[in-house]
Amino acid sequence: MASNSETGHAKNVANFEQLVVKCTSYNGSFNPSNPAIQPPALQNTLALAKECIAGVNGAEGILSNAISSRSISFKPFSKLITRISNAVKASGAPQQAIDQVLNLVRKLQGRRATPKKTDEEKQAALEAGKEIVEVSSAQMSFDSHLNNFDKLIKLLVTVPEYAPNENELTVSALTAYYEDLTSKNLVVINASTALKNLLITRNELLYKDITGMVNVANSVKIYIKSVFGATSPQFKQISPLKFTNYKQ
Repeated sequence: MASNSETGHAKNVANFEQLVVKCTSYNGSFNPSNPAIQPPALQNTLALAKECIAGVNGAEGILSNAISSRSISFKPFSKLITRISNAVKASGAPQQAIDQVLNLVRKLQGRRATPKKTDEEKQAALEAGKEIVEVSSAQMSFDSHLNNFDKLIKLLVTVPEYAPNENELTVSALTAYYEDLTSKNLVVINASTALKNLLITRNELLYKDITGMVNVANSVKIYIKSVFGATSPQFKQISPLKFTNYKQ
């Protein structure tokens, strides 16, 4: 569900469009000296605002699709890592090599090398004057996944005993899978960056001090009030139009 601020941006622009329509309907009676609120400037601001909202909506859709595609590709990841772990254990590789693989497997699965201490163990250590420092072993971001997966593949290359007959477990297949995941993760990063830049543009266009659309809209309302009066039909037409300043 969209947040109030996200739906509010579109509402601000919709209200601004109503305001511009009503102002132009007053013909020559709407004749401000301030260039920023003259009809051509208002039309230009409205066009830019609508284009910006459409751009943000489109970028959000692109990002959503990219995240979905990445998520689908990552779906078999955890089970694959478990299969690799078991394949290494059964390969006849030296224990040292197995331990190195299992260390990376733990990182990829967010498990600790040693169990987390219980409250009783922590209390006993404190009473003995020992400081307990536990650092989270979970490195579960997509970037960490990919980095550790790359390390795992490169480690497997150095283990001659790792030569599975299952095609999907071979180093070449794992490398191809890693490259696919990296590519899809990069698409998400690029889509996210594009959206963030559009949000910056939108927020400046709509909410910048003095020149932002919301401030311009409020200036128009004040002008109409000054020209026609607070009890005039013209001001009553536009006074319900609310503009919220969502500065972020």
